[in-house]
Amino acid sequence: MTNKSNDVLYIGVTSNLEKRVEQHKNHVYEGFTDKYNCNKLVYFEECNDIEAAIEREKQLKNWRRDWKNKLVDDFNKEWKDLSI
Repeated sequence: MTNKSNDVLYIGVTSNLEKRVEQHKNHVYEGFTDKYNCNKLVYFEECNDIEAAIEREKQLKNWRRDWKNKLVDDFNKEWKDLSI
């Protein structure tokens, strides 16, 4: 998830992407995404195993910002909101 200007990235894991994105868009919970208005889905990965998903989340959170940007660029060059 990112904000309108694409200058903040949030990485998280969920079992229901559609519902979680809607929660971010509606600021249901206080926290990072609410504070920085991260309401645009620009990248996602699917996993069949929650443990693998959590491990991948931890891996991505430790990446440098330019690596994360490249990952998004390769998946969604224009950083369009994929939830629309």
